[in-house]
Amino acid sequence: MRITARVDYAVRAALELAAAAPEALTCDSIAKAQGIPSRFLQAILGDLQHARLVTSQRGREGGYRLALPASEISIARVMRIEQGFLADVHGQRPEDVEYPGAAAPLTTVWIAARASYRRVLEEVTLADVVAGKLPDTVTELAQIEDAWRSFGDLSGG
Repeated sequence: MRITARVDYAVRAALELAAAAPEALTCDSIAKAQGIPSRFLQAILGDLQHARLVTSQRGREGGYRLALPASEISIARVMRIEQGFLADVHGQRPEDVEYPGAAAPLTTVWIAARASYRRVLEEVTLADVVAGKLPDTVTELAQIEDAWRSFGDLSGG
């Protein structure tokens, strides 16, 4: 799992908008609240607006707002705007990758991993995060002891 800064910023900006709804927020207020570079955030908000997830209004009472209720916007939906597929293998969908010989079943592993990743990200909405009430399945996964550990070193730890 790799979440780019751009994806992280997009989700955090959407969460700020969800928390402020139905009020509008300026790009600068979102940037300040989340510690996101304003110029970078402008481009992200433009992407969210182009995808019709966010609306903007100019003027004194202007700013950005969610175009839909926060309860209808999953984390996955925001992520896809910035990165396309939730999971890919060398830029391809897992089901489009074929391996020869002993590695042939690896396609199934990638598909299963994507399904697990997708299940969490599709289930959690902006409203869930803002309310601090995540779905039970997500909370249960996060309570698994190994969920809080990275296994990045070669010694297995």
